[in-house]
Amino acid sequence: MLAEAWRLPGGADRARLHRAGSRVYPASMPSADPSPPTLVLLVRHGLTPTTGSLLPGRAPGLHLSDEGRRQAETAAKRIAALPEVAALYASPLERAWETATVIGAARGLAVQVEPDLVELNVGEWTGRKLDEVAKLPEWRTVQTYPSGFRFGGGESFVEMQARVTGVLARLVARHPGATVVAVSHADPIKGAVAHALGTPLDLFQRIVIATASVTVIAYGGSGPVVLTVNSLDGDLSGLLPPRPPSDEAKP
Repeated sequence: MLAEAWRLPGGADRARLHRAGSRVYPASMPSADPSPPTLVLLVRHGLTPTTGSLLPGRAPGLHLSDEGRRQAETAAKRIAALPEVAALYASPLERAWETATVIGAARGLAVQVEPDLVELNVGEWTGRKLDEVAKLPEWRTVQTYPSGFRFGGGESFVEMQARVTGVLARLVARHPGATVVAVSHADPIKGAVAHALGTPLDLFQRIVIATASVTVIAYGGSGPVVLTVNSLDGDLSGLLPPRPPSDEAKP
């Protein structure tokens, strides 16, 4: 909800400070569990005409802008360069579905809808301007005590986090040791990152998830490991676990 609410001086996204770099997997992954983890690439949908100005919530009919489609194509190229992707899932909302469709075309994968990847239900705030709701007394609670807030006619942040972590657990169980892509929205991805890091939900507003960014979490027997957050460019293959040598390569 708040990924566009503040910028660095000069208009540069703070999000652009986070990029996938060189191979980090061997240094960052626990080695106690020999079974390979499941890697989940969480992709936020691309830019829309209302991103940063309105709270669209779950209202239908919001599509990617031209820039949003370009962003989706950039994410698709990065994901297409990975050696293997087992499956592609998306929120049912158009902006997420369209982003996933671009990724699927680049990877040769069909998009599978997962309803629990959907946006936070902001209820009565749906369609309202961000600068208007920022003046409401409830806004401070949303920012500093989200775990205690429920949107009238919608859901709570606690329910949202439980929903998204639940669907990710099902995807991990469905694809053990594989790499999967899940296209969702800013707040659900922030909730998933906070859960994986063991960060209290009341601090999750400190996480920034930009449009078409890629966040990677490895789910293994030793617990989740956050490999990158809010990555907007660079090679993602350095985040993958080292592959065992094939039988042909053995002496």
